[in-house]
Parts: sequence; structure tokens; C-alpha cells
Amino acid sequence: MPPFPQATPFISRSTPRFGPPNHALSVQRPFPLSHGTTTLGFTFQGGVIAAADTRASAAGLVACPAVHKITPIHSHLVVTSSGSGADCMLWERILIREIRLYELRHKRRLTIRGSAKLLSFMLHPFKGTEVCVALTLCGWEKEGGNTDLIHNLDNQSFVTDGSTSGVVSNTSAADPLSPNSGPRVIYVCSDGARLQGDIISVGSGSPYAYGVLDGGLSWSLSKEEAISLAREAVFRATHRDAYSGNNVDLFHISAQGWIQRPREDLKEEYYREMERRANFRRERKKRDTIESS
Repeated sequence: MPPFPQATPFISRSTPRFGPPNHALSVQRPFPLSHGTTTLGFTFQGGVIAAADTRASAAGLVACPAVHKITPIHSHLVVTSSGSGADCMLWERILIREIRLYELRHKRRLTIRGSAKLLSFMLHPFKGTEVCVALTLCGWEKEGGNTDLIHNLDNQSFVTDGSTSGVVSNTSAADPLSPNSGPRVIYVCSDGARLQGDIISVGSGSPYAYGVLDGGLSWSLSKEEAISLAREAVFRATHRDAYSGNNVDLFHISAQGWIQRPREDLKEEYYREMERRANFRRERKKRDTIESS
């Protein structure tokens, strides 16, 4: 039997809990990888909308056409991810763990602002490394730090009505909006930066998504109008950005919890758009013919 290495040198090493180890070596990749995606989140009077495409790209390669770029953290919080797929998955799991540990220790849920600050503090030691993480926290803040435990299954129901599916808490229908409650959208990246806003889009397709959102977003949008706007923004971004595409995932977060809409194929949206344009051209040609006669 070969001898086992002594464990003492490894145990005695003092490394920070979340920071990179001092002895870590930078490993050069065989070729550079370019990441691309389109994710967005915005607030309106009915809550928060989070949407993203489903294409995972590596330079010119479509690595996977059906990834999940929106991850539920708890019943009132989801996270959109852009950057390195492995890094994003790791830090989402770390965030879920830390939020759950906080809840077990303090008997209340960590606020969304507190979650963003915690994630920022954990990521800051990796500033300047090759860690590539950009997470957008989209959720509904409840007054008093959400003292109700979110894992009480007696107060949850699962919505599976063919058009939506998700987790909805059977608590009060809506909390009165105050500085400590309401919709939240907060962006955190791997250098520790933390930004809060009413509209945030991240990824190579974000300039195209911003063009649609800036033209149609308002606080008074209905739920159906907000969902249609988010879907349109992702579609326009994937139509122009080669690194985004395939499908669109969409979540609606309100005081009752998050609801996920069925995944939609953007190819079908493209054909519908072509049909709308053809109908518009036919109607204009018919109108011009009538006016000229």
C-alpha cells in the first residue's frame, strides 16, 4: 500500500474563509474564452421581473443551448447570473448556504440588501483574479426582515396551472410599500461592486435590452405588460447578439413569492415578428394603393 501524505501541513495552513489561498497558482487557459449573455431585472408596481436567455457560449462555440441563468434563492428572491458558468454556480450555492445559516442562527431571513452586502464582502477578496461573476438579486423585501420562516411548508403552495409554475407563500397579499419593503433589484459583481437600481441588464446583449426597456418601462405597467416588455427585450438582444439566444426564462416576484413562466423558444418569437412585419407591409401597400387611386 502506498504511503499517504501527512495531513498536518494541510490542516495547519491558515486561509481566509472566502478569500483565495495565498499558495494558489494562476493556471493559463489553452485559449481565451469569451462569455456572452443577456439578463435583466426591473421593478414595477406589481413586483419584479427577471428574465434571461438560455445560451451558454465559449468564444464562437455554443456550449449549451438550454442552461438556467435564473436561480431561485428562496421564496422571495431569485438571482440572474452572467460570467463564468462554473463561478456563478459556485457562488449561488454559497449564497444559498449563507442565507440559510443566517436564518437558522437568527430565526429570521436575511434581507435582500443584507444578502447583496454579504455576497459583495465574500467576492471582494477575489478582485483582480480570474473569477468572473456578475449576479443580479431580484426579489421582494418584506417589512421586519421576514421574520416568518420560509421553509414552513404549511404556508406554501405550488402553482402548476399550465401557464406558470413556482412557489407562492400564503401570507398577506401585499405589504404596504415603505423604505424597508417592496421590490428590489441589486447588482453584485466579482470585484465586490454593489449597485441598486430600478432597472439592471447585464451581459453582451444588455445594450440592446436597455434600448427596449428604456422606451417602454414605467412604474404603472400591469403584470402582463411587464412580462411582454421583458420578453421583447430579451428577444431583441438575442436577435442582435451572437452570444445570446435559444430560449427565454422569466420570473415574476411579488409579495406572494416568485412565479416562473414556462420557457419560451425565441425562434417562435422570431417567426411571429417576421409575420407581423409582413402584415404591416401588406397593409401599408394596400393603403398606398387606395390613396393613389
